[in-house]
Amino acid sequence: MSRVAVVTGGTRGIGGMVASQLKEKGYTVAAVYGGNDETAEKFKNETGIPVYKIDVSDFDACQAGIGQIEQDLGPVEILVNNAGITRDGTMHRMDHDNWQAVIDTNLGSCFNMCRSVIDGMRARKFGRIVNIGSINGQAGQYGQVNYAAAKSGIHGFTKALAQEGAAQGITVNAIAPGYVDTDMVRAVPADILEKIIQRIPMGRLGRGEDIARGVLFLVADDADFVTGSTLSINGGQHMY
Repeated sequence: MSRVAVVTGGTRGIGGMVASQLKEKGYTVAAVYGGNDETAEKFKNETGIPVYKIDVSDFDACQAGIGQIEQDLGPVEILVNNAGITRDGTMHRMDHDNWQAVIDTNLGSCFNMCRSVIDGMRARKFGRIVNIGSINGQAGQYGQVNYAAAKSGIHGFTKALAQEGAAQGITVNAIAPGYVDTDMVRAVPADILEKIIQRIPMGRLGRGEDIARGVLFLVADDADFVTGSTLSINGGQHMY
């Protein structure tokens, strides 16, 4: 029986590519999404990957959602925490709701989902957790104090949980993508996006496949000596 992998934010963008690539490599995949039913249904029909609507910022919803996935597919042995939102604005214009929404969805979800699977992973002495951070969590970004704080928090979260899981056969790693050609990045004004691309030594935006290949490496059974690491996939834009 193939290992069961859960990908949050898994029906489009980076998450959709990660979920699709995992399935292609023989994993049993559950794609978790938050709100876009139409996109999720289209993704399910195109890929054959089952989708689960879970509010990852809600602890109880995550517990219930993982319970349903395990009932349907089997024990979750791989978790990719990819769900994320932006609510950009400079500090003097940012209201508390936009701060909290990003912290809860981008960072709180890592706790909620990891807490929902960690007991089973410990019992089975096996687990692979990959948390998707960001170049902006490493370098900061104007107008993104909430997003940068949440993504930076993911990197610290990853290192601490990696220390807890190591003796139990659980690896915990992070990937810090640079600017990837997704809906979120396409929403950046064209003139600003062009300036961003000019700062990338590789001369292009990343692709979902670039990130998915990193995930596939980190979740493999034989990646058992890689833990607590942050893999930067950013075309050389930020060398950290």
